[in-house]
Amino acid sequence: MTTIDATLRGAVAGAGNNLTLTLDPALQGLPDTAHGGSVLALFDVLAAQSGRRTLRGHYHRRVPLGVPLSLRLAREADGLACRVADGAGAVLVEGGVAAGDTPEAPSTAAPGVDAVSLPVSRTCFACGVDNTLGLRVQLTFDARAVGGAWAPRPGFRAADGRLASAALTTLLDETAFWLGALATGEAGMTTELAVTLHGDAPAGGAVLVGGERAATRPRAGDARYWETRVTARDEAGRALATADITFVAVRGAARRLVTGLLAMNPPDVVRRVFPAYCA
Repeated sequence: MTTIDATLRGAVAGAGNNLTLTLDPALQGLPDTAHGGSVLALFDVLAAQSGRRTLRGHYHRRVPLGVPLSLRLAREADGLACRVADGAGAVLVEGGVAAGDTPEAPSTAAPGVDAVSLPVSRTCFACGVDNTLGLRVQLTFDARAVGGAWAPRPGFRAADGRLASAALTTLLDETAFWLGALATGEAGMTTELAVTLHGDAPAGGAVLVGGERAATRPRAGDARYWETRVTARDEAGRALATADITFVAVRGAARRLVTGLLAMNPPDVVRRVFPAYCA
C-alpha cells in the first residue's frame, strides 16, 4: 500500500538544501495544478516535526504537476523554511513549518441535516472519486456553513498510528476553497494558508471539518480576496487543526472548471455554486 507520506517524500530528489521536486499528478486540486493542501503537507513531511506546529504557504502562482521544480530548504531555529520555484526561477510558493502555540479554535461550524452536496470531480486529490491516492471526501453546505465528515483511508494512516497531516491540510484547504467560491460565485485559488496542527492526531474515527459562511469576509481594499476560518475536529469535538486561509476569486476561472464538473455532477449541484456559468 502506498501512503501519502511516502508519495510526498518520493517527490523530492537530490541532496542538501537545493532539491528537485516533481509532484505526483494524483496531488491535483484545480486542473493541472497541485492542491494547496498537498504542498503544505509536503513541507510538514520534510520538516519532520511533531507536536504543535504551524504550517504556512504563500502561493504566488499555480504549482504544476509532473514536471521538475526547484525546492530550496533552510533549517531554522524553530522549524524549516521552504521555497518552490519553476525552471526559470520564478517563485511559485514559499512557506514552511514552525513550532507554535495552539490558537483558540473557533466554534464548531457544520452544515445541518438539510445541507446539499458540493460538486465532486474524478481526479481532485480532495474530492476525486477516481483518485486512488486521494481523500475522496464529499463536502456539503447550507446557509450557515461548509463542511463534512471524512473517515481516514488506509493510505493516510502512518505506522505509528497517527493521521497524516496531508489529510488535515487538504480538508481545510478544500473547505476554504468552497467557502470562497460560494461567497463570490467564482472559482480561483487559495493563496495564503496558515494551518496550525494542535498536535499529532490519531488515525481513528472520523474527522469533522467546517467553516462558517458568515465569517468569510472580503479583504479591506481588495474584494477579490476573501478570508476564511476553518477547523477540523475529532468525533469528540477536540480541535485537531485550525486554519486561516485566503481565497482569491479569478473572474472567468470557473468557466473551465464548470465544464469538467458538469460531466459528472447534476447541473443543479454545479449551478448552486457557479450560477453565472451554468445555465
